[in-house]
Amino acid sequence: YFDFYRFCSECTLFIAIGAIMISQFRTAQQAHSHLSRGAVGPLPSRCKLLQIQSSPSRSVRMAAMPEHLPKKAALVDRMMSLKEESGKTYTQIGNELGLSNVYTAQLLMHQQQLKPETAPALKKALPGISDTDLLALQKAPSRRWDPQQIQDPVIYRLHEATMLAGEAIKGVINEEFDDGIMSAINLHAHVDKVTGKEGEERVVITMSGKFLPYIEQ
Repeated sequence: YFDFYRFCSECTLFIAIGAIMISQFRTAQQAHSHLSRGAVGPLPSRCKLLQIQSSPSRSVRMAAMPEHLPKKAALVDRMMSLKEESGKTYTQIGNELGLSNVYTAQLLMHQQQLKPETAPALKKALPGISDTDLLALQKAPSRRWDPQQIQDPVIYRLHEATMLAGEAIKGVINEEFDDGIMSAINLHAHVDKVTGKEGEERVVITMSGKFLPYIEQ
């Protein structure tokens, strides 16, 4: 049971990370398209950071909104619409809330619980949000995920990276911390975009999780 719950927690985290990556890199893609057409002058307004019209792919939305949870589906749809209307990225909203961009994405997908003390900041960041939805986001969420989500390239590549490096990471964790695991619950995750040595765009995913040692019973 524990392993299955941990697996589900990691999947919801990957979904949020995928949404962040889509959001952060969309501006660069629009700019590249603008320049590749030989256009001159300033970039289109949609390429400006504060005017990004970004949203998760349909498959990402489906993962956050199982068909058997219609109320959650409608809630998440409203959150995504408000985000698009605001023109803000997950990172920008997260900065206003004092949260990481991944946690903010999970929050708007109702994969994390909105804390009462954070509700006023979210209301300020997304003024169109109703009091009813603010209360709904403060309820303990259902962290189910859609098995079809693994078909999304961003998600299955994250799984692939974890599987390929997983055994080595486990070896380092055991060597540095002894016998135990990294928590998927007490976990801070953030996605950053950096420039590589050859000028290429690179994705940096940081996960800082509490170490949980196995105990004698």
